Amino acid sequence: KVSATMLARALLAASSLRLLLMARLGLTLSVVPLCASRAAAPTSSAPRAHFAASHASFHNQCLKRTALDVFALQCSVSRRFATSSRTPHDNSAKMSSPDWKKDVKLTKDEEQVIWGKGTERAGTGEYNKFYPKEGHFACKVCKSPLYSAASKFNSGCGWPAFDKCYAGAIKTNIDVSLGMKRIEIVCGTCGGHLGHVFEGEGMTKTNERHCVNSISTVFVKEQKDDLVEKPIMEK
Repeated sequence: KVSATMLARALLAASSLRLLLMARLGLTLSVVPLCASRAAAPTSSAPRAHFAASHASFHNQCLKRTALDVFALQCSVSRRFATSSRTPHDNSAKMSSPDWKKDVKLTKDEEQVIWGKGTERAGTGEYNKFYPKEGHFACKVCKSPLYSAASKFNSGCGWPAFDKCYAGAIKTNIDVSLGMKRIEIVCGTCGGHLGHVFEGEGMTKTNERHCVNSISTVFVKEQKDDLVEKPIMEK
């Protein structure tokens, strides 16, 4: 049989182990401490039945509080790892809301280009003369992969240029805003404005130049070798 003293010592050890685990995980919990009071041993005048009932009550109370503590610890661990797995500035989870654009954190310049279909001044973009050997360029808003680093080339136009994109990553629209017909390119996931695509210039084998605003994209060092690239105007 397990005495009340032995049970109390075991519960104290479990409590200490739990606190050590929380400290290693960097967690802070407000929990009810395990019941560590010692049940009084029966004396010659105390009935054994009364002691057994008290002992059972003590045991059940400790088990209930232990279960609550474990549940609280599991919830905190889940919240901790759910938060750490999200990337900074990741806005893709909110796109299901009708007003999701209001929740996207963008600067005024980013909003003017991405939602207002504006254009950066030539030669001023962050990625204009940036030519990484690996990685990819993603949408500034939803972080969907758009272009590989290998697809970027020096066109001399003053904006980042790409000659192909990941299949299905980009959509096109007819743009006549300047009194001429141009092909606008937007993110296929969120619709954010990227720039325009031009054909027939003969700069690369694909014969396409995606003229993209740096402010509409973000560079990511991760390779996307599992994604297929192709010219967007390919029939």
